[in-house]
Amino acid sequence: MTSTDGVRVAAVGPPDGTLPPDQVRAAITDGLAGRHVGERVLVLVPDHTRTAPLPFLVEVLNDVLADAATVHVMVALGTHPPLGDRELSDLVGLDRLPVADRHPGLTVSNHRWRDDDELVAIGVVAEAELAAIAGDVWHPSLGGDLPLRLNRAVLDCDHVILLGPTFPHEVVGFSGGAKYFFPGVSGPEMIDVSHWLGALSGVVGTIGRVDTPTRRLVDHAAAQIPTPVTLVSMVVVDDARLAGVFVGDLDAAWRRAAGLSATRHIRTLERPMQRVLSMAPPMYDELWTAAKAMYKLEPVLADDAELVIFAPHLREVSRVHGAELARVGYHVLPYFLEQWDRFSDVPRAVLAHSTHVRGAGTFSDGVERPRVRVTLSSRVPEAECRALGLGYLDPDSVDVADWTGREDGVLVVPRAGEVLYRLAER
Repeated sequence: MTSTDGVRVAAVGPPDGTLPPDQVRAAITDGLAGRHVGERVLVLVPDHTRTAPLPFLVEVLNDVLADAATVHVMVALGTHPPLGDRELSDLVGLDRLPVADRHPGLTVSNHRWRDDDELVAIGVVAEAELAAIAGDVWHPSLGGDLPLRLNRAVLDCDHVILLGPTFPHEVVGFSGGAKYFFPGVSGPEMIDVSHWLGALSGVVGTIGRVDTPTRRLVDHAAAQIPTPVTLVSMVVVDDARLAGVFVGDLDAAWRRAAGLSATRHIRTLERPMQRVLSMAPPMYDELWTAAKAMYKLEPVLADDAELVIFAPHLREVSRVHGAELARVGYHVLPYFLEQWDRFSDVPRAVLAHSTHVRGAGTFSDGVERPRVRVTLSSRVPEAECRALGLGYLDPDSVDVADWTGREDGVLVVPRAGEVLYRLAER
């Protein structure tokens, strides 16, 4: 259907169903066809740690943008490890596009957040502006003026299309939208500050909420981008099927997607859980991303509950940030804030990840008291888990059947990481 609220085209499946591929193709075609004749188009997409039918969607864009001069697909990695050529090709499905049918100007690349030559400055968020955006959660550790740098490809093109899913998200509330710019293709300054602002807000106070301090920050930053932008936002369910797709203005299309995500990606429980087996899927190939199995379940954990991140495929904490995490470990937020002089030189994105995994808690008189216990069941060695401040469970000793059908207060979550669990409001 066509809309008039800044969303050009919106297609939504039945309440418990999904859209057939032809309806998805029709929606994207209606929203984009004929609008980019002769233009250099940059398409920002997520990496493999987000569920989305990217090969199909890129195939649709290849057809819809046939009259564009060039189509450059860039993976908005943030700080995730760069993908190799084969991985890039598989991610967007280049092999399913016959060379004869492929747009002659179609290219694919990674964003490289540490490469200063790829970054360009577009402005600054002044310290006073940042404090106003942060509101009640502002803390001096956010720093002063925030430079805004992003991949120069955003300015070197004629139009940017953001193509990606929207899920409940621990840092911004709901993913998608302007997050594909900041921190998706930004410099390290915004990556650090946005993640740390999310940490100051806390997972439970952020995840699954439309209006959050970090969302206000990334929207404020994106408003300074001079290049025209169109958002193709989708709500993905089950095995990469679409419950809805929205094409239009950056904020309007994202809000529609977030509204639908709230109905499809949030489960409500009547009582808190004492033990949770949270099963991280193989797409999370390091704890940096598999930690979503904790983020999405923290709101339903009882005090002193145990959450087990079950990821028998996982062998490392982080390829990019492993050394820093080995140095600081996993701790509650007050542990860092009360000892800021010790940790002020650590990238704040690393500290944010640490606090998100460890969950809420207190630190007083030199004693840290996390609210819950977090156990890692993976190929990361026990000694390394203990050194990081996490519990350890041998993955080979876990029989999922032993966890199912047990007493109240025990929950098994297959394919954890994208669906949010909350307690019912009382």
